[in-house]
Amino acid sequence: MRILAVDHGEKRIGIAVSDPTATIASPLTVLEHISRAEDAARVAELARSHEVGLIVVGQSLDDDGRPTRQGRSAARFADALRACVDVPVVLWDEAFSTYEALEARRALGIARKKRREPVDALAATVILQSYLEARRSSPHTP
Repeated sequence: MRILAVDHGEKRIGIAVSDPTATIASPLTVLEHISRAEDAARVAELARSHEVGLIVVGQSLDDDGRPTRQGRSAARFADALRACVDVPVVLWDEAFSTYEALEARRALGIARKKRREPVDALAATVILQSYLEARRSSPHTP
């Protein structure tokens, strides 16, 4: 079963998808934010076209495990997305996904100027890979 991941941001939405065995995450695309309803519809269409069985939406949490302002926005987006799809939509802690994406670019030797380009799809890939690894190690992961 393929799994789609969403890194929901104020300006852009990063999308990643897993392979059919739900083992490896890969960046898919970046969508420019329009409105919650339209963004959810576009993500739902991507989910249908890639025949995913689950959607993971990254949610930022504070040090006490409560959603931050951006995390609450991601939760509202997940609710809008649930209304557009027939597959489960789960929230997943996106802690440090953008930082890890930037570090991955640095480790690959990508020039500093290029590293500043949007990393949203790569951040979604980090979120998805984290989810896939947790799922493999714990059968109770949603």
